[in-house]
Amino acid sequence: MKKTIKYLFGSAGITALLFIAGCSKTTELPQIDGFDNSNQVAASNLVAHWTFDNTNSETISNTAPTKTVGNTFITGTKGQALNLSSGYLVYPTITALNNAGALPSVTVSCWVQIANNGSLQTNVFGITNSTANQTDWNTGTLNVYVETGNHKAGIDTLQLHSNFSTYINNTRYTGDNVNNYGKLGTDFLAFANSSTKWFHYVMRYDGSGSVIDLYANGVRVSNNNFRHRTYSLNGVDTGFGNINIIPPTQVVIGGFPNSTLGFTNSATQTWQGLMTGGVDEIRVYSKALTDAEIGSLYKLELAGR
Repeated sequence: MKKTIKYLFGSAGITALLFIAGCSKTTELPQIDGFDNSNQVAASNLVAHWTFDNTNSETISNTAPTKTVGNTFITGTKGQALNLSSGYLVYPTITALNNAGALPSVTVSCWVQIANNGSLQTNVFGITNSTANQTDWNTGTLNVYVETGNHKAGIDTLQLHSNFSTYINNTRYTGDNVNNYGKLGTDFLAFANSSTKWFHYVMRYDGSGSVIDLYANGVRVSNNNFRHRTYSLNGVDTGFGNINIIPPTQVVIGGFPNSTLGFTNSATQTWQGLMTGGVDEIRVYSKALTDAEIGSLYKLELAGR
């Protein structure tokens, strides 16, 4: 009888210990700005996402690149990241980015580690026309790039620059913004980052206000004078409004859409280079993220979430 009681007590003790151990493993991290992870930010508007976690494919559509040059994987801000050595990736059409009204407003978010400051200019990400239809580097939907040709190697100042194109009555119009020109601290903010450090780079275009902005590590750094983009309509400055895309489109990472990448009708310009450095967590949203959402995305991904 004593042996039986001892056995039952021992079983209960083991069960209790297992329960306690199990509870300790399910402890949840505190939320950041009300989110558990970065995938929850504007989730319904996330139309393309490159995690680079041991894959070059766009993860939502599972679209693989058709051409890869100088690419490996390294540790990124959130899992693995793409590492380019004078390299680039070219993608075929991704359905979610391939109709006229796919990106009326748009936000591109990514983490970048630039190792070729002092060289030619570096295009981090672009949504282009097809290889057959691209006639110049900026005729596609957008480019998110860094003016690495404007500063000497070893200098930590980075100049961010992005542009977009839209078609109004079959005429192409383009707008851009850059954190340069005018009075520092009033018109724009400078951004410094060493070649060994990752930074969060966001380009946002809001079609409702025809406004384009750039962010570095959650802070708006773009030029106040270039925010509102307009064209002349019957002599009146008129906002571009929503972006209108002419499909088919493709995506490039690490290079400008030019003949070097296989866009044979788009000549390679003398100022255009290939990327050396890292890229991680490229996200494309079909809306203009709010300042709060951009800040949350920065903090969540910085925490590896």
